Amino acid sequence: MTLGQEYKLLGNWAIIHFTENNGMAFGIELGGNAGKLALTLFRIVAVLSIGYGLIYLAKNRFHRGLIFGVALIFAGALGNIIDSSFYGLLFSASDYESCATLVPITHGYADLFHGKVVDMFYFPILHGTFPPWMPFWAGEEFVFFRPIFNIADAAISIGVVLILIFQKKYYKEEEGTSNYLNSEVIEE
Repeated sequence: MTLGQEYKLLGNWAIIHFTENNGMAFGIELGGNAGKLALTLFRIVAVLSIGYGLIYLAKNRFHRGLIFGVALIFAGALGNIIDSSFYGLLFSASDYESCATLVPITHGYADLFHGKVVDMFYFPILHGTFPPWMPFWAGEEFVFFRPIFNIADAAISIGVVLILIFQKKYYKEEEGTSNYLNSEVIEE
């Protein structure tokens, strides 16, 4: 696919839209090549930490739902790191007229850790215009669920949402044990 090319699957509700993200969520970028390298190194450290935490949770038999949620976050973050680290080494640059092509290693458009992440899923569920009484955005067009994302982003989001929704179940205090934050300390 060329950059910006799209295929509509369910009318205007589900679209495969090819784009490349050079930065973080919502296309936010840090300054230049040094910022991109810093972001990738931060991601690697974060994934190593999440991996260590995942091993800890599994060894200490934490709730399977919590382990599953953290595993989704780990897998998504790792997928985005692999994409941003190697996509630029393996493919030519994408543009609006031609597709990226697989090239020999080190002949790609970017160095190791400086590639972009491919995003492709777009679900613009609601289209409309802000009402005239709305401050700042009166009369402007809005699209509900504008972000374009990939499977790795979805895995991270689902993992975080599962942990937030079921946190009371995942961190349920077992009978007969006390949690320091919930116990009262009485001193005489």
